Amino acid sequence: MAKKKYTPEQVVQILRNIEIEQGKGATQEEAVKKSGVTLQTYFRWRKEYGGLKTDQARRLKDLEAENMRLKKLVADLALDNSVLKENQQGKLLSPSRRREAVEHAIEKFGISERRACKILGQNRATQRYTIQFSHEEDRLTRDIIELANLYGRYGYRRITALLRTQGWNVNAKRVARIWKLHGLKVPKKQQKRARLWDREGSCIRLRPERPNHVWSYDFVMDKTHDGRTIKMFNVIDELTRESLVIKVARKLTSDDVIEVLGDLFLTRGVPTHVRSDNGPEFIAAKLRLWFEQLELKPLFIQPGSPWENGYVESFNGKLRDELLKREIFYSLKEAQVMIEKWRVHYNTKRPHSSLGYKPPAPETFSPTPIKIEQRLVAM
Repeated sequence: MAKKKYTPEQVVQILRNIEIEQGKGATQEEAVKKSGVTLQTYFRWRKEYGGLKTDQARRLKDLEAENMRLKKLVADLALDNSVLKENQQGKLLSPSRRREAVEHAIEKFGISERRACKILGQNRATQRYTIQFSHEEDRLTRDIIELANLYGRYGYRRITALLRTQGWNVNAKRVARIWKLHGLKVPKKQQKRARLWDREGSCIRLRPERPNHVWSYDFVMDKTHDGRTIKMFNVIDELTRESLVIKVARKLTSDDVIEVLGDLFLTRGVPTHVRSDNGPEFIAAKLRLWFEQLELKPLFIQPGSPWENGYVESFNGKLRDELLKREIFYSLKEAQVMIEKWRVHYNTKRPHSSLGYKPPAPETFSPTPIKIEQRLVAM
């Protein structure tokens, strides 16, 4: 039999009835039994509701309900505050960032999508919207990137105007979405640069036409763990982007440059040109005389214009970003081994964007040698 549940008003009325029966001369046990409850329940009710009237019991019930509502409200506010703190690393300005924040809140706090959208200010229709990419998206993206490279100081609004002159029917919002997706932006500061095509030694004025046509070389500096300097002499082939050598030592002079280049000339032949900056090791009289004897014409860039030697500068940036900034060298020998290992990886395995994401000098596999007996049989 299911246990009957009494309201506070009914409990107060039962307690009043028991008091009336006791006033008529009945004992406590008899009065309680006549009311249809146990003696234990009577004592518990008297402790909780003793002395209350019916309207006071009703008010107590309302206060308990209000207390439960306030507790739930405080818990909800605490949870909302936790969700907002979880996403306070930056303003959620774009719908895509809000979409990611909503999904994270649902996964971490176990709340509904409706509540997460309400807390983070995301429209539910926007949350459920799936971006539809047209078949022209890739071609539009390529045109935007090409124009951004050509006009480095133009923002996405000017790029939108240029696209419209080319026949694209696009608005600025669509261009801005692609612009932001690919990390395009106008640099705040830009140094003045001389026109590259005005200098004979510039990589724009004289471009490589074949392997061994133009080599570039430069120095890169770093330090071992004890604070001592190490110097790297980098030589690359501008057309193939291959790293020909990286000479690592504590100190490198023009004699070391001649020695390294001499070894390369013996194994790879003498190039038509070598491009470099105006460092003292590269403009030494001994080095220039040697180049004249070999009928090799050096190309010197304008002082203070490293962008005119862009091929080797790009290589230096990759070397520093992918290795030097990530490794601690405790000795010169360790630096030589690690840098040579990276050079081999760069030449044979690392995809190069300028070569269609192929390595500059991929490893080749020679076919299995044929035994003499097999050759005779074939003849």
